[in-house]
Amino acid sequence: MNISAEGSGPDEGHDDESRTEPVPTTFGIEEEFALLDPLDLSTVDLGREAVAALRSQVTGAVAREFLPSQVEYATPICSTFAEAQEALMAFRRTLGCWAADAGVVAAGCGTPFRTRPDAPISSGARYARIAADVGGLTGEHQINGLHVHVGIPDRDSGIRASNALRPWLPVLLALSGNSPFWHGRDTGFDSWRAIHLRRWTTHSIPPRFRDADDYDRTMAALTGIGATSDPGTVNWDVRLSSTFPTLEVRVCDAQLDAMSSLALSVTVRALVDSGSTGDTAATDVSLDAALWHAARYGVGTTLVRPATGRLAPAGSVLRALYDHIAPFLHGRDEMRVVKALLDRQKNGANLQRAVSRTGAGALAALYRERLANTQTSSC
Repeated sequence: MNISAEGSGPDEGHDDESRTEPVPTTFGIEEEFALLDPLDLSTVDLGREAVAALRSQVTGAVAREFLPSQVEYATPICSTFAEAQEALMAFRRTLGCWAADAGVVAAGCGTPFRTRPDAPISSGARYARIAADVGGLTGEHQINGLHVHVGIPDRDSGIRASNALRPWLPVLLALSGNSPFWHGRDTGFDSWRAIHLRRWTTHSIPPRFRDADDYDRTMAALTGIGATSDPGTVNWDVRLSSTFPTLEVRVCDAQLDAMSSLALSVTVRALVDSGSTGDTAATDVSLDAALWHAARYGVGTTLVRPATGRLAPAGSVLRALYDHIAPFLHGRDEMRVVKALLDRQKNGANLQRAVSRTGAGALAALYRERLANTQTSSC
């Protein structure tokens, strides 16, 4: 599928030179990484050491995650593609150099290749409460995501954007699928992370809300049900941030490389911008089934078309996505990386599978190289 090809024309009507650029909306990107043993690609609990070493070396925020084999990075608030690219690349280079010195592999993947059955949790009262609430799910919560925060003028605008995003969430998941392995075996899914998340009290695509008040009432009603102890434990794929004036989109797997993260992030920003003035979604049919289908097959076969709720060739759905967001992309760089993401009609899971056929060493090399598109010898 070539979205620039004559007759499939997302460029038609979206001329780069003639269109009037809208004012960019601010956004921020959170990436989660797994720390792995380079020999068998099992998780290594050095997250605390990594955070202590890295937090003073980069802009943005470096933080622990639920499990001590994870590291999270959040960019500063960005307005432009260039700002986000600089922040992501700088952190990934620094993380890669630290990992090389520590004798581990830092991997941008939705699930680690191999996990330890006795995985502990990171210290802290909140993590301890969550672990107590979810019981036997604790040790299997070995998942890493790409979360995108998009600035919104007010919470009602955020709800309109959330409603409009709902049918596009399976498409975003399919594009970002990057977690094919679990316990060293191929699951057959492009996003096994998405399947893990379905086991939590709240998960996947949120309900449609009338307005922010309706959202707040639902959040209040959920508190105390199952493992929902606070707003941060509501695990919908899109939600209003309880901390920032943003809409947070959480559907995507963590990515092997920074350019995929950037392309997905500006796609998310464009979808939020396109939906914040009104809910144009045509159907709610089979959204949960569409998400499962996307987790299983990625972009390699078919996707549920948002306008109809019916299966269609993945290429035609990706062209429809580009047509929908092109007026809300900012500049040539954003258009270029989004086109590249959609044109390749493959995701990280496809690449991981292909490389893994030659062994764990080749997969470790892939993780290292794609982390910052460089070799650790450049440290």
